[in-house]
Amino acid sequence: MAAEAADAPQGGSEPALSCFSFNQDCTSLAIGTKAGYKLFSLSSVEQLDQVHGSNDIPDVCIVERLFSSSLVVVVSRTKPRQMNVYHFKKGTEICNYSYSSNILSIRLNRQRLLVCLEGAIYIHNIKDMKLLKTILDIPANPTGVCALSINHSNSYLAYPGSQTTGEIALYDGSALKTVCTIAAHEGALAALAFNSSGSKLASASQKGTVIRVFSVPDGQKLFEFRRGMKRYVNISSLVFSMDSQFLCASSNTETVHIFKLEHLTDSRPEEPASWSGYVGKVFMAATNYLPSQVSDMMNQDRAFATGRLGFSGQGNICTLATIQKLPRLLVASSDGRLHIYNLDPQDGGECVLIKTHSLLGSGAGDENKENDLRPSFPQSYAATVARPSMCLASTVPGYSEDGGALRGEVIPEHEFATGPVCLEDENEFPPIILCRGSQKGKAKHS
Repeated sequence: MAAEAADAPQGGSEPALSCFSFNQDCTSLAIGTKAGYKLFSLSSVEQLDQVHGSNDIPDVCIVERLFSSSLVVVVSRTKPRQMNVYHFKKGTEICNYSYSSNILSIRLNRQRLLVCLEGAIYIHNIKDMKLLKTILDIPANPTGVCALSINHSNSYLAYPGSQTTGEIALYDGSALKTVCTIAAHEGALAALAFNSSGSKLASASQKGTVIRVFSVPDGQKLFEFRRGMKRYVNISSLVFSMDSQFLCASSNTETVHIFKLEHLTDSRPEEPASWSGYVGKVFMAATNYLPSQVSDMMNQDRAFATGRLGFSGQGNICTLATIQKLPRLLVASSDGRLHIYNLDPQDGGECVLIKTHSLLGSGAGDENKENDLRPSFPQSYAATVARPSMCLASTVPGYSEDGGALRGEVIPEHEFATGPVCLEDENEFPPIILCRGSQKGKAKHS
């Protein structure tokens, strides 16, 4: 879900993509390149549809889309301190803000827009882009690690509370006040992610071996997963599935790990039915007498499923999405490819790669067939179909002759749908007032 800057692959060559991000509900992918940016729809496995492309801003280093709306936020390396907000369907700039240092990351939901700098976080009201709060004097955060709940009615923000330890600062983005701090890891934080309701928060440290999940807002530890023990890795993305049943983590290694969020109950009989059962019971009882670090490692859950990548050392992000009624693992990589895997939600195991798309094709829906690595589709997959559209066309009053919104007018809520107005979505997106010209972001001291 969160945008991640692509790391240069091993060998020093420059990556094809400078940035990429999945939107909040995993229905769209945004990529940034030297030439500009592109937005893709993720409604089909077989076809990758380009929703929009722009070369107006070169060398894009951050691009974020608000759900499936027409609002997109872009930052260029040519002006790394300036945030540009666009209504791409109308081809209009809503506003732009400049900050005191480089923008490292941007997060948004239907209520708030968050801009993270190395030493400060700016919180805007997304309806009118008014600056509501500036969190100053935060610990140095050179990679822009932060997370914002996508649930606008539960709009929590999380960011590092320490530069050296894995302390998480939890902040209420609606009430604009600190909630609590969570001692999550011994080492500095590398990744943070909320689930879709904002009731759970996942974290990983720079070691990348252990991933923990905490309840929000009380900060109690709910789950602890071990990604690996042999080596430290750089976690590049951390994301919950939309139903909060799974948690996915990708890194600079060749494996994507998927964990299942369930508490296993001990349903074994009092007397072990076999010698192996007896040994297992003795082994678990022995953890009570071992050092805490050893016993904790034994009690940590392992990955429920894995996805094997054909590369390592490349920048990448992952997400879990339902496409054509089946759960999928999606991995976008800095070499300009989108890999789609089937995920078995019952038995887990190794995810099956079924499609690889090129993100750099000249035309919409370019599938790059020579690099199609999928095996034959399983029988159950061939029977799936895309969800039928329930959309109705609509005309919208209150616009100038050239189709753009009049200055100072409120953009109608349903204008943030990418296609014709959907009955079930017409009230999902907030109205946005067009700013009059460029705006300068100013710190608002608490």
